[in-house]
Amino acid sequence: THTAVKIAPRYSAPVIHVLDASKSVVVCSQLLDENLKDDYFEEITEEYEDIRQDHYESLKERRYLTLSQARKNGFHIDWLSEPHPVKPTFLGTRVFEEYDLQKLVDYIDWKPFFDVWQLRGKYPNRGFPKIFNDKTVGEEAKKVYEDAQSMLKVLINQKKLQARGVIGFWPAQSVQDDVHLFAEGSVLQTAEPVAIFHGLRQQAQKDSASTDPYYCLADFIAPLHSGVPDYLGLFAVACFGVEELSQAFEEDCDDYSSIMVKALGDRLAEAFAEELHERVRKELWAYCDCEQLNVADLRRLRYEGIRPAPGYPSQPDHTEKLTMWKLADIEQCTGIRLTESLAMAPASAVSGLYFSNLKSKYFAVGKISKDQVEDYASRKNMSIAEVEKWLSPILGYDTD
Repeated sequence: THTAVKIAPRYSAPVIHVLDASKSVVVCSQLLDENLKDDYFEEITEEYEDIRQDHYESLKERRYLTLSQARKNGFHIDWLSEPHPVKPTFLGTRVFEEYDLQKLVDYIDWKPFFDVWQLRGKYPNRGFPKIFNDKTVGEEAKKVYEDAQSMLKVLINQKKLQARGVIGFWPAQSVQDDVHLFAEGSVLQTAEPVAIFHGLRQQAQKDSASTDPYYCLADFIAPLHSGVPDYLGLFAVACFGVEELSQAFEEDCDDYSSIMVKALGDRLAEAFAEELHERVRKELWAYCDCEQLNVADLRRLRYEGIRPAPGYPSQPDHTEKLTMWKLADIEQCTGIRLTESLAMAPASAVSGLYFSNLKSKYFAVGKISKDQVEDYASRKNMSIAEVEKWLSPILGYDTD
């Protein structure tokens, strides 16, 4: 649908979506055959036109609350009757250099690793994957896993990779759908914020029988007018050295090892985020210092609090990373930079915000309507066209 609606109309030549690279051979063969290509292109064009029409019809059928209605039906916490938020053990930033990779191994989630190799199987609650017992892919999965363990030992023992990161905590208060951060010691009612994170709120109308609120991340931070002091954290972690090793393997025509080191780099970065979040909950913020969870519980997100990331369902706007990078001076203190499209470099990197409220939860903003886009653009001091560009995947209307 994305190809049919967003990409194909911009090109005069064929733009064709295939499920994986192996399927592209058949497509290219038909496009290169002078006797087949015109009929094939016509068939694709008609198919994509049908997909576009279905997409636009589905947009028309969706119903949305106005932004003011969605706010009225948001998630409301009685902050005065709740226990006051826990203050972090420090405010400001803390940088981690040369983080111990061995500490991260137990936090690796291996399921995405097998997904890289297109190996699908069942996984247990904890321990080694049951995929090894799968009749179809078990033997190959075990071989790939053993190769990964061998490479992982070399990478760690020979210090081929380096893990660096930063975390930070600030006094924070919500103002409608935004979260204002303040310098330590500020008089919150009168101080100017040092940064503002802008939230997006669910607007797509829920089932009539549903009592679910229309969530926004700002709902999980105490409002400025409540007088209840609250806090927000952020983090950015990365595994450095992956690209250089991968390129060296490619130059040696060793594509297998090149893919392997990228897959392991990604797993280590995610494990870094997981292990550091546990430290935040137990000691660095210590809002949940009695937590007793095993790795399987972590996979099921059974911990208290959340760590949503810009560009993901709870906050689909990647431009919020710009605020994070400026606030914590992330590139300067870690070397993690943002590309023109606001992807992180190195690619084996993870970033996000820390919310400590025990009622905070992950959710998907979903599609939003134009009144929220206009309000959001005004709050961020951006043009509507620029906001629509960054939020194009979640727009509940056609901009053309």
